[in-house]
Amino acid sequence: MSHRAVSLLSKCSSTLTNAQIRGKAHFTFQPSTTLPAGLQGQETSKMNLMQSVNEAMRIAMETDDSAVLFGEDVAFGGVFRCSLDLQKKFGKDRVFNTPLCEQGIAGFGIGVAAAGATAIAEIQFGDYIFPAYDQLVNEAAKFRYRSGNQFDCGKLTVRTTWGAVGHGALYHSQSPEANFTHTPGLKLVVPRGPIQAKGLLLSCIRDPNPCIFFEPKILYRLASEDVPIGDYTIPLGQAETVRQGKDLTLVAWGTQVHVALEAAQLAKEKLNADVEVIDLQTIQPWDEDHVVESVQKTGRLIVTHEAPISSGFGAEIASTVQKRCFLNLESPIERVAGFDTPFPHVHEPFYLPTIHRVFDAIKKSVNY
Repeated sequence: MSHRAVSLLSKCSSTLTNAQIRGKAHFTFQPSTTLPAGLQGQETSKMNLMQSVNEAMRIAMETDDSAVLFGEDVAFGGVFRCSLDLQKKFGKDRVFNTPLCEQGIAGFGIGVAAAGATAIAEIQFGDYIFPAYDQLVNEAAKFRYRSGNQFDCGKLTVRTTWGAVGHGALYHSQSPEANFTHTPGLKLVVPRGPIQAKGLLLSCIRDPNPCIFFEPKILYRLASEDVPIGDYTIPLGQAETVRQGKDLTLVAWGTQVHVALEAAQLAKEKLNADVEVIDLQTIQPWDEDHVVESVQKTGRLIVTHEAPISSGFGAEIASTVQKRCFLNLESPIERVAGFDTPFPHVHEPFYLPTIHRVFDAIKKSVNY
């Protein structure tokens, strides 16, 4: 932990009340104002993110008789209730509990997928995905390559929770996506809300490559939208512009999209700056062209994510944009992220890249 990070956390700690410290979201959820392409006019139902994930898995299992769902406690619905009633509907042979062993869950999923079935594996918390790291990085990601495309485990999707929850501290609030982006062969997805969660999860389950689907746990019940009730997918590898702008490009994913949208609105009110906000959606492979096109228009880029700043995926985006947009840039690329410390408990509000931290970066960039 750096001296500067400790100093920042210590200075801020005296300014917050106990009510602010625990259990308060650092953002306001911003529902999608439009449906994905091709879904306009379809019947919708109000769902939170937990319900949309449940609905996606129900559709996947109804349309694919080989699909199985397994993980710790999924039989009774899981600790977040995402698999509620699925065992009742599809039986104990298709929805079942596993031992508390993430390496075993991932390894079993690889075997199921290699045998030709569709495997939906749940790792209860993203913080505990690391015992499965070897299986996912050295086996799942390389299965097709090492066999010369004779075999694969592309029908494997690993679902796991992700991000801050308000009081999760060291072992229930991490954002581990960048740990997997250095591994060719995996696809990584983080949705920002219920509409995207359903479509992107169905895309992951049906994609011919192993996918890791990170679910922002703070949004399970906080986020609510009118979700199309039918079977639909949202393409992987495509970013979405969720707010148009001309002065600066702000890239985020998952929960941080809502922080970015609020910061962009604040910048409009305080600085008269039009900030374009992009939801990356798929972290690997990420939509380079979409981001580059935006930066060529605005001349400025800020990337924001919850994970620690050092070696965070924002660095990869910054490097790529620096190379492809060098002559378009009007100011240095900025990153607003978590500090290089373990995820703190009582100091969580100061660790997170809040609206005001993002706003300060916008102000610095437009005034450069």
